[in-house]
Amino acid sequence: MSDSYNKFVADSEKKAFDKVHRATVAFNISRYDAAVVKGKEQYLNLELAKQRGAHIKNKVVTDLAKYLVDFESAFQSHGGKIIWAQDGAEAVSEVLKIAKRQQAKNVVKSKTMVTEEISLNEHLEKAGIESLETDLGEYIVQLAGEKPYHIVTPAMHKSKEQVAELFNEKFGLDATSTPQEITAYVRELLRKKFVNADIGITGANFLVADIGAVCLTENEGNAMMSMSFPKVHIVIAGIEKLIPKLRDLDLFWPLLATYGTGQNITVYNSIVTGPRQEDENDGPEEMYVILLDNNRTEILAHKNQRRALGCIRCGACLNVCPVYKGIGGHAYGTTYSGPIGSVITPWMRGMKEYKHLSFASSLCGSCTEVCPVKINLHELLLYNRNDSVKEGHTTRAEKSVMFAFKTAMGKRRFMDLLSAKNKNKLLKKFFAAGWGPRRELPEVAPKSFKQLWDERREGKK
Repeated sequence: MSDSYNKFVADSEKKAFDKVHRATVAFNISRYDAAVVKGKEQYLNLELAKQRGAHIKNKVVTDLAKYLVDFESAFQSHGGKIIWAQDGAEAVSEVLKIAKRQQAKNVVKSKTMVTEEISLNEHLEKAGIESLETDLGEYIVQLAGEKPYHIVTPAMHKSKEQVAELFNEKFGLDATSTPQEITAYVRELLRKKFVNADIGITGANFLVADIGAVCLTENEGNAMMSMSFPKVHIVIAGIEKLIPKLRDLDLFWPLLATYGTGQNITVYNSIVTGPRQEDENDGPEEMYVILLDNNRTEILAHKNQRRALGCIRCGACLNVCPVYKGIGGHAYGTTYSGPIGSVITPWMRGMKEYKHLSFASSLCGSCTEVCPVKINLHELLLYNRNDSVKEGHTTRAEKSVMFAFKTAMGKRRFMDLLSAKNKNKLLKKFFAAGWGPRRELPEVAPKSFKQLWDERREGKK
């Protein structure tokens, strides 16, 4: 088994039986659930909106090259610069080149889950550049020396008391500080950072192909300031973030808000088409968009799994997943956790190392049911499992057990060779360890259905 698998099992064991952790996550997700129910009320026909969203994203994924070229042409026509990055190393290298030209010492970041994917903060710090997360949740986990726990809510695993303790430790705030007091403190601190920043780095919720626009939606306004105050604005976005037309935002922004936070529409919505123009008073002097592949084309190459590239990163599938709610986001050991992370991570970071994520699912289908762009996530996990076997990522023991099971189940006479007692012995020998020490292994009934049926038929004669 891979090192990632062993760590996943150990971390899952720890988190699943941490009562405080589970209570915190359950409370925060319950508030989300209540908000989303209310948010859905804005739709007269929610199913139709989801179908339209799915159709548009599937169209983009099917013809991704065309939309990428359209976006590049439109964005460059406004004075912006496009950088194509094959992988995380290339993206980091390009950011460092820009920072070196600007002699940058301070960077502010916002809405940048993709930069977690390429570990940009660590690389900037090694280069002697301060990189500060400005979204409150991201800032909290950065202070704690952790990675985001959730796609939308990075600090979902922390209670308000734990956050207060963290700010007491780092800044000397009162250990009983309220969320409002902590927010006010962070707001004051960040204002100075925005003004003095040399570069602002953001991600993108959507890239609009027809007008070459970067679209950001947020509740705090920090992304808006990250790209307005610094002289240079760098956007790092996955190549799958595209939507065809500006008018499509009236569908996708409400869908993302409803399923992400339960709002009708998020508070701040920005559409940026390039650097500051001659007749404009504010904005960056230079603007770059780094279009990141990082094995997204590997997902694209798979006919079934490519649908996962339509994800709009609302986080809804995480919030309904019984596995995610049990083990939490950090146990996955990846940037993207939950069902969507379990589908895309094996292709982005290697099937051999991360195939176990595709098996970390109950296949209950809740993720598919809740997805606002109708991605059949639980089915894609099955495709991943199948592909992992086809690629040979199975142990000799797994092959032997499955061969024996297939042979035994293939013919009735093989199934009847052993008594129920001996079948139970085999189950305990080969499956008890995988079943876990805290669950009782089911036992084979003394009589099979066939035996009971035969007895019933004989009794009627």
